[in-house]
Amino acid sequence: MPPGSSHHVVMIVDSGSNPFEMGVATELFGLARPELGDHPWYSFTLCALGPVRVNHDFFTLTGVPDLGEVDRADTVIVSNRPDSWVRPPQPLLDAVTRAHDRGARLVSFCTGAFTLAHAGLLDGRRATTHWQWADLFRDLFPLVTLVPDVLYVQDGLIHTAAGSAAALDLGLHLIRQDHGTEVVNTVSRRLVFAAHRDGGQRQFVTRPVPDVPDESLGPVLAWARANLREPLTVASLATRAAVSQATLHRRFQAELGTTPLAWLTAERVDLARSLIERGESRLDVVARRSGLGSASNLRAQFHRRTGLTPSAYRRRFGP
Repeated sequence: MPPGSSHHVVMIVDSGSNPFEMGVATELFGLARPELGDHPWYSFTLCALGPVRVNHDFFTLTGVPDLGEVDRADTVIVSNRPDSWVRPPQPLLDAVTRAHDRGARLVSFCTGAFTLAHAGLLDGRRATTHWQWADLFRDLFPLVTLVPDVLYVQDGLIHTAAGSAAALDLGLHLIRQDHGTEVVNTVSRRLVFAAHRDGGQRQFVTRPVPDVPDESLGPVLAWARANLREPLTVASLATRAAVSQATLHRRFQAELGTTPLAWLTAERVDLARSLIERGESRLDVVARRSGLGSASNLRAQFHRRTGLTPSAYRRRFGP
């Protein structure tokens, strides 16, 4: 997002909308960010079918603006619906369709994906929703390619997140896209939440109770982050953790839902992003300091994970 720009985020809510997910959107896009100084931030509001009371089991929202807010939004967030199998009211479907047609970014949390699918906006696209509703989603929307076991999916300007905490992951992903790595790291520190869990990470991770309590990966992860410029391999990580490579793979899958090599590459790309944001323009230096080796490998890994070339990223997020 260019400096000085204003990006308006609107979340559509209804009676029964998950209060946690409303809180996530408000926390990420609606609160002032004094820790960012004069850095431009989002404007944010809730809206509903009309200026109505939004009722929940234990709270009521009053004075919520109507769907006219959607027509002014740059990003539209669709919250969950407790009756996701029921087709939403046509005015709501029309509002998100108009937003899509004029190029707004559409985001769904949890079963909000059902609303986008009811509007026909997910036909021919990849999407996700809460794993508990995956079978119903497939039955209702056979034209959508459901990816049921991930945290979030981006398909063009449409982003869908799984349930509850995955909304945080997707929200931080959007902030990273708009503002860059340094800003999202600052925001995540205030949230006391990981700045980045890859969208392809599983929604839920099976953690069988071991016979002998297992040690956390924390120490080896911290060591690896401090030594990314070194020629680290899965073997060197296993040696540092004093386990076999097979055991290391099992621990990474159990605790992080990814492989050691994928984690290591993601960390190196994140370091490369930070170096570029701080002003380093020499790609060979960025590649060497991030451990990606060569400028060609940097370009390949960078584009694969960000959708941008290093040069395009520097123009967008550099000092």
